[in-house]
Amino acid sequence: MKMKKFINAPENLTPELLEGFVAANRDLVSLQPGNMVVNNALAAANRVTIVTQGGSGHEPAISGFVGEGMVDVSVVGDVFAAPGPQACVDAIKLADKGKGVLYIVLNHAGDMLTGNLTMKQVKKEGLNVIKVVTQEDISNAPRENSEDRRGLVGCIPTYKIAGAAAAQGKSLEEVAAVAQRFADNMATLAVAARGATHPSTGSMLADLGEDEMEIGMGQHGEGGGGRQPMKSADETAEIMINGLLADLSIKSGEKVMLILNGTGATTLMELFIVYRRCEQLLKAKNIEIVANVVGELLTVQEQAGFQMFMARMDDELLELWNAPCVTPYMRK
Repeated sequence: MKMKKFINAPENLTPELLEGFVAANRDLVSLQPGNMVVNNALAAANRVTIVTQGGSGHEPAISGFVGEGMVDVSVVGDVFAAPGPQACVDAIKLADKGKGVLYIVLNHAGDMLTGNLTMKQVKKEGLNVIKVVTQEDISNAPRENSEDRRGLVGCIPTYKIAGAAAAQGKSLEEVAAVAQRFADNMATLAVAARGATHPSTGSMLADLGEDEMEIGMGQHGEGGGGRQPMKSADETAEIMINGLLADLSIKSGEKVMLILNGTGATTLMELFIVYRRCEQLLKAKNIEIVANVVGELLTVQEQAGFQMFMARMDDELLELWNAPCVTPYMRK
């Protein structure tokens, strides 16, 4: 079947996407050479700054979260591909305002290769940079092997927590510590009912049967080992909530953040039905949801499904989450 997408030449997808994104958000961001989306207020920043990276094709992530209170520079690679290390080094130099730079990288092979090469170069040049890796997908590795876990939607709240800490004037070490503490206490589990197509090639990222779903699918169609007959919203919510609670060892009386991130072709109606059941299940266990998002933060083109994210919260993390921010896709 021929791919039906409103695009032009496949080789121009990323530059045209970024041109359009910046044109629609000129009050908040600008586009710099190297596919860098930059916070317009960066020039006046007198604080720790934040740089991140990732492939295009997951909009609004990652550039939709560039702005005051979150990310200062996002470096965008081609569709589902990490950018090169030189662009990330350039972004860190641009972002550095004398207080140090927090560099947030999602755990995927290409991003980690770029991240490690970038850190070697910035250390060689004497720049003050700390890297935090988000790696919270519970489906592909146990918690004791968390370095093998994929980074999913958890990068977005990590940006928010870190950005708020930086805005408070905390040192680079303090910002990195609170971001790492949040990252260490978060978990995500994804489910897909239909795979996506690669917008450059039209190839399927995952092929699911008519009455199949897969719990644990990665955001590039990677398998998660949870392929099974399609289940109802309530059944799916219960499987996923219980998996996250077990992974994080959440107990009665604790407080959590819960995010339902639609991956591109799942309606808000479906997400709210799932969220309703999640709240019921957590309330029955005396676990309080103190922060939440239901919507699309990090998509996988037209994949049908969602990522369920949970994090253990405390008063400091909740204060940082609720702090003001202004970005194209998050305003608090």
